[in-house]
Amino acid sequence: MTIPMTTDNAMTTSMSRAPEADMPERETDVAIIGAGPAGAVAAALLAEAGHRVLVLEAAHFPRFSIGESLLPQCLMDLKHAGLADVIDRAGYQMKNGARFVRGDQRVDIDFQDKSSEGTGQAWQVERADFDQRLIEAACDRGAEVHFGQRVTAFERHPITPVLTIRNEQGSHWRLKARFVLDASGLAQVLARLEGTLEETHLTQRQALFTHLSLKPDACRSHDFDRTKIQIGLHPQASVWYWVIPFANDRASTGFVGAPDELARLTGPATDEAQGFQACFTAFNELDGWLDAETPHRPIAALGGYSRNVTTLTGPGYAILGNAGEFLDPIFSSGVTIAVRSACLAAPLVRAQLEGRDVDWQGDFERPLRHGIDTFRAFVEAWYDGRLPAIIFHPEPPAYLRRMISAVLAGYAWDNDNPFVSQPRRYLDTLAQLCGHAA
Repeated sequence: MTIPMTTDNAMTTSMSRAPEADMPERETDVAIIGAGPAGAVAAALLAEAGHRVLVLEAAHFPRFSIGESLLPQCLMDLKHAGLADVIDRAGYQMKNGARFVRGDQRVDIDFQDKSSEGTGQAWQVERADFDQRLIEAACDRGAEVHFGQRVTAFERHPITPVLTIRNEQGSHWRLKARFVLDASGLAQVLARLEGTLEETHLTQRQALFTHLSLKPDACRSHDFDRTKIQIGLHPQASVWYWVIPFANDRASTGFVGAPDELARLTGPATDEAQGFQACFTAFNELDGWLDAETPHRPIAALGGYSRNVTTLTGPGYAILGNAGEFLDPIFSSGVTIAVRSACLAAPLVRAQLEGRDVDWQGDFERPLRHGIDTFRAFVEAWYDGRLPAIIFHPEPPAYLRRMISAVLAGYAWDNDNPFVSQPRRYLDTLAQLCGHAA
């Protein structure tokens, strides 16, 4: 299947010749900014419902992205969207939980052993392939996708919002839609154009990451479980690592911490590669699992990634996934929130296009933010020490462990779980019972 990489030649030619006042113009039912998981799932659902869907993506696919460890809740939402088979047949590494490491301590969280209904299985994926499969599935359902297109302006309107787009030749064109969905990820296109960016209350941290080869002995060792994401916490610094094994005997590996905490491990590192290597040597177990001498992609750094906006909806538009809020990589919540936001938004867009009344606050923003707030409470508890005190406690009650496991599996919208309905209260209480000082 071929996905158009730019606008058609006739349009490109007319755009390059036309003055701005006479920019070429197109119309569609739904315009979606961004072809990542949120945009692809929304496009698939809306195109299958018979709407004209046009997706605008600034990059070209396949393209690298972090966020490679999926959660079971994400698979449940992909199943709801009719996309589970697309992922199940891809040959990805199966994931059934998380292994937490701190010095000599090892604690496994089994996603099968949880309080919430739903699967306990997920996948660990290379996002370049995962995202490509999802957007191809959206195209198979009738969505139209244009790569190399950047949205430069937005005219809000409750019935006919308009986007201005610049292609890679530098020409502009306009797209009239009946509704716009922003799934642009950390680019946060509409929030920037609308002036609705909001400072996050989370401490800004930095990640250093790459892909490494798994050593052959690692997969035969009881100390390493390739069916789980490995999350290691440094005993003396608030720095942690992820190791996400893939099916091809490689692993995504990264280190996360506040800049001052990372500096305690890296010392006077002059670049990302030196910083990564210093972090790598600070965790003794990693050398037995991974070959750090030959990374498969350049070591990269990402800082200041936590984002928020004042509103997820406005006249003629809604914001999906990371384009609205991104928390932290610790619990792999990004793709789960993205897919859940698309599944919540798509039926509301359909209803609005059919002329029915839609409560975007009550049926989209509030429920979506409720789950995000659950993840946020767990992120905060991880960094202030409450959650490690709970996870590494030697004898946690089984029923409480299952509730924690459910949230870590992504079931952050299950209000039957008290760690979802009142996460801060229950995390505070349990952490104190586990010996964490308030």
